[in-house]
Amino acid sequence: MSALRPLVLLGSATLLLAGCADPATTTGSSSGTSSASAGASSVASIAENTALSAKVPAAVKASGITVASDVSYPPMDFFATDNKTVIGAEADLDKALGTVLGVKITITNVPFDSIIPGLQAGKYQLGISSFTDTAEREKVVDFVTYFNAGTSLLVPAGNPEALKAEGDSLCGRTVAVAKGSTQALVDLPARAKTCKTAIKLSTYPDGTGVNLAVTSGRADAALADSPVAAYAAKQSGGKLDVAGDSYGDAPFGIAVPKNSELTGLLKSALADLKASGGYRQILAKWGLESGALDTFEINAAS
Repeated sequence: MSALRPLVLLGSATLLLAGCADPATTTGSSSGTSSASAGASSVASIAENTALSAKVPAAVKASGITVASDVSYPPMDFFATDNKTVIGAEADLDKALGTVLGVKITITNVPFDSIIPGLQAGKYQLGISSFTDTAEREKVVDFVTYFNAGTSLLVPAGNPEALKAEGDSLCGRTVAVAKGSTQALVDLPARAKTCKTAIKLSTYPDGTGVNLAVTSGRADAALADSPVAAYAAKQSGGKLDVAGDSYGDAPFGIAVPKNSELTGLLKSALADLKASGGYRQILAKWGLESGALDTFEINAAS
């Protein structure tokens, strides 16, 4: 993620967002796996690009593409009210890319910090889970950028401790983050070096735990991707606020195993979606137009 990772909304958020989804386009099971056929799409303008589809390796066409995602990160990826169907902006993008490339997409729920190791081990073909494209991650996987986000500070309503996203106000505080996130691995450790009183890093396996840490008082604040923090605050029933502006804008990237034949095809498929209008329609559906990219890049960090 962008300088961080997961944050899930509290209770009613999933219920509210279910109405934004198109359940007919995804099916799934309680194991957290969701499938979308190549022809399924929630945006009418999205269609198969036969020239790109013809370039998809035969083995991939036969098996389909498995996308690993941490399904605890609304509005990007989360479960509908049936606790089976995967919905969200990235879930819609997954399906749209499958449509353009003429290949079946299966979304499987994987803990965030296990996705890249799973790609390296050949368990999944893609990881689409709000990964910030960083030079460190590019050492082990390739990225195709598709969205821009910053980091935001999530605090109890009213921000009683007057905390700020940047500066030294987090020194001596307990800050919740997701395990394996950029915030946990890079952002807060770097910031802690300037603190006289250490920041206490409180890590959780998913966004639900991060949010609950703040609302329960176990953490003073949390760092999260800007669209996710904004969504969590909006859906928290007045329990959470975003403090100040976001910082550290950087692109999210589709994680692809090194030297995969899919990398260039994904960049071309994203360009096709942008040309058709489908890309912006998907972002608009989830209120994320401000994160739209004008161009898509491979390994933008390097």
